Amino acid sequence: MQEAKAIGIPVIATSEKSCLGLPDMTTESVDKVVEDLSTGKIDGALIIDPRKVGEAAVKTAINVSKRRQSKKTFSVKDVSKLAKECRSCGECVHACPNNLPIVEAMKAAKERDYSQLASLYDLCVGCARCESACPVNLPIISMITKADEKKAILEKYPIRVGRGAIQDVEIREVGSPIVFGEIPGVIALVGCANYPAGGNDVARIAEEFLKRRFIVVASGCSAMNIAMTKDDEGLNLYQKYPGNFDAGGLVNVGSCVANSHISGAAIKIANIFAKRPLRGNYEEIADYIMNRVGAVGVAWGAMSQKAASIAAGCWRLGIPVVVGPHGAKYRRMLLGRKEREEDWKVFNARDGQEVYIGPVPEHLFYAAETVEEAIVMTSKLAMRPNDTNKGRAVKLSHYIDLHQRYFGSTPEDLQLYVRRLQDIPFTMKDEITKILQDSGWVEDKIASPDPTLLDRLVRRRQ
Repeated sequence: MQEAKAIGIPVIATSEKSCLGLPDMTTESVDKVVEDLSTGKIDGALIIDPRKVGEAAVKTAINVSKRRQSKKTFSVKDVSKLAKECRSCGECVHACPNNLPIVEAMKAAKERDYSQLASLYDLCVGCARCESACPVNLPIISMITKADEKKAILEKYPIRVGRGAIQDVEIREVGSPIVFGEIPGVIALVGCANYPAGGNDVARIAEEFLKRRFIVVASGCSAMNIAMTKDDEGLNLYQKYPGNFDAGGLVNVGSCVANSHISGAAIKIANIFAKRPLRGNYEEIADYIMNRVGAVGVAWGAMSQKAASIAAGCWRLGIPVVVGPHGAKYRRMLLGRKEREEDWKVFNARDGQEVYIGPVPEHLFYAAETVEEAIVMTSKLAMRPNDTNKGRAVKLSHYIDLHQRYFGSTPEDLQLYVRRLQDIPFTMKDEITKILQDSGWVEDKIASPDPTLLDRLVRRRQ
């Protein structure tokens, strides 16, 4: 209420459990409510009727928008005037979780040098602790924003609309390309990259896999981070890549609560292609996803309990999740031990034999220290036991290329992912064959079964 009042925005409360001390205008006409809210006669209203809320909110927003556009806000020149009120006490710096040099920036702003304030924009997480600690109540966040008009919060960032659930027909169309390796996998970007320069990392991860013809889906803060990161030509990824659920497509499923559409798509795959019943069948669906669906979740950023629960929902379904260094604070990682072959055996549903399939996926929950490590690990976790030769070759080519680019070397564990010579990327055949020979690799030791972890799914003959 306080923040809304300060910038001239009326508030409509819609619940008897949270009335905010506002007058009850449920029985008033919509026109009366809109007039009182738009003219500032009242700061807000309590309306219990949801239909009336919808009409009143839209009409009020239109009226208030016109009024606020004509309202004068402080300019860049006013930043210098405000900065002169700064006492250089340092309370803002002590309160700042990132220990940003706010005092030095204020000193420069007094002399009309706004560059230091502007440089804080990408480093500030907007928590406003500095403003709460300031003894003279300076609007520090607004000053930082205003100092660089090009990155002002009022700048428009084109973002693809949150489209909601992935439709069955879309999943059917990509089923065959995913199986045959034409689409290497699906990358889901979730979480809140709310830390210094974190938004750029999310866009970097997204573009790395879009260029490689993965399907990339995003939600919530990650979807917004992608919109707010532009290249040298001023374009973001929504403007550079198509928005369809297909190879090289970037899909915004919606807000944070729309993450269920991402896991829902994986569940639909098990239902559509394997006829796995949906009701009361969590175990079989998770078994199918982990062994066959090359999907990986990336919760990059400052992990919250909400982001951690989203990650847990994914890996319980068999979708590996890579998180940033902040994710380590939850003291949980589900790491595979690739040196133990007995940990990587499944049933071949064709004959019931237990076979070694290699560490795919190697981990289900992994905390990466750097964005480079996250990118390389994500490409590796897209591999699955049922990959075709072509599909495994495509996935290996991306894993090798990314490992060489970011770590400067060929992966040391290649022999654990090459099942037979047909898995080797054609352009790397000589190089990889030599590495395999030196490591003692044996062809077909790693099986290509019809994989399942559930004995009851084995199709035994009478």
